[in-house]
Amino acid sequence: MITRLLGQTGMRVTQLGYGAMELRGPEMWSGRAVDDAHADAILNAVLDAGINFIDTSADYGRSEMYIGRFLSSRRSEYFLATKCGCDPKDVGGAMQSDHTWTRDTLIRNVHASLDRMHTDHIDVLQLHNPRPDDVLSGDLVAALEDIRGQGLTRHIGVSTTLPYILQFVEMGVFETYQIPYSALAPMHHDAISMAAEVGAGIIIREGIAIGGPDSELPERAQQAGLSAWAEAGLNELLPQDMRPSELLLRFTLTHPHCHTCIVGTLNVEHLKANIEAANRGPLSDELYQAILDRIAAYAAG
Repeated sequence: MITRLLGQTGMRVTQLGYGAMELRGPEMWSGRAVDDAHADAILNAVLDAGINFIDTSADYGRSEMYIGRFLSSRRSEYFLATKCGCDPKDVGGAMQSDHTWTRDTLIRNVHASLDRMHTDHIDVLQLHNPRPDDVLSGDLVAALEDIRGQGLTRHIGVSTTLPYILQFVEMGVFETYQIPYSALAPMHHDAISMAAEVGAGIIIREGIAIGGPDSELPERAQQAGLSAWAEAGLNELLPQDMRPSELLLRFTLTHPHCHTCIVGTLNVEHLKANIEAANRGPLSDELYQAILDRIAAYAAG
């Protein structure tokens, strides 16, 4: 598989990673049903295919537990990223994801994650969508550096969006940034480059966005994806031998600073299709520029 260096971490990661949020189960954010056999099959299929980067979170319901149960014996085969600042709560039988930005929460999170995933270290520990004020008031950078100093994580990062990316980059402490980006949601294109140009590793989430015509998501999100796809006129650029999901994924992977793109699925056949698409490499310069032009016009309005 195509690999990239994750910024200055020294980690050479597969450009197609696996986003394990799909393993959360129905208790968290109305996730899809998943059982032990299903989780075992998809996680081992990920590693068997050669993907070596897995992203999860304490916020993702059963996800960390499944990774520990089914992949701990293969820990040397993959880099593991998770998130902290998480304070999930059971509200009437459903899990609600809250965040508490304190040193104690971060320390509690990392130890619980290590226990659930049956490992002695995280490769990338990320703050899960804080505001810069949360990080400063909670002295969270010092907490992360202490966690890293104890060897519980190798690297520290942040999952974030505009407008906060700019302030986090100015802090000069985060080794990776997890940022949403796709042809249907391109607003972070330049911010990704800005973060990469200071040496940070870039982890793209939502790289197939809301999926366009191939969406696996609920009807409301699927319709939003169809609308964005149609309004940007991307169907007119779709080669005859390419599915919309392949065009979207390869567009994301063509971004010059996409080091890894985490894509989640519970369907082994969809996983295989994503791998085949990623292995076809970046889009041609002409097609990539044509899509950039279309989405710029769409974003402008």
